[in-house]
Amino acid sequence: MSGEDTVFVALFSGINVGGNRIVKMAELKSFFEGLGFSDVANYVQSGNVVFRAEKGNAAALAKQLEAAFEKKWGFNSRIMVRDAAWLERLVEGNPYPEVAGEPTKLHAYVLEREPTAEETTRLAEKCTGPERFEIKGDVLYLHAPDGIGKSVFANLIPRTLKVPGTARNWRSVLALREMAGKVGG
Repeated sequence: MSGEDTVFVALFSGINVGGNRIVKMAELKSFFEGLGFSDVANYVQSGNVVFRAEKGNAAALAKQLEAAFEKKWGFNSRIMVRDAAWLERLVEGNPYPEVAGEPTKLHAYVLEREPTAEETTRLAEKCTGPERFEIKGDVLYLHAPDGIGKSVFANLIPRTLKVPGTARNWRSVLALREMAGKVGG
């Protein structure tokens, strides 16, 4: 490992959902290794990969991975790539620490970019149920007290906000942070 190595997390959107766009995690791990990344580990079936890259920034890695992924599997998956320090900030920035112990009721949406004030206002107007959310940079934190599966508001987020992203429950967020720490340590 050189001093320039960086630990990243790649979060895939829209794979292994409802029996569609199936990608086996062992194949995904081999895919990353075949691209020259090291210390590759994945978490659950929804497409979460922690890896080490010798060089490159998150945006360039996302473009590289998306192109190679589409070539191999024949369909597009938007991939959010962030470094381990970003993931640590996401966890530390949780505006709802009182519900962190209920990981299925707390979610982090990793967004392609920070939403504009207008986009955020439009989303806030739709938040009329028991849910609450806060946006910090390129992360939307959602507390859904009845769970995301029963949340009408959660289903409105993508089409109302119109900023591409992918959501993970708090258990997944914490597991990825732990994995990144082990790879980086």
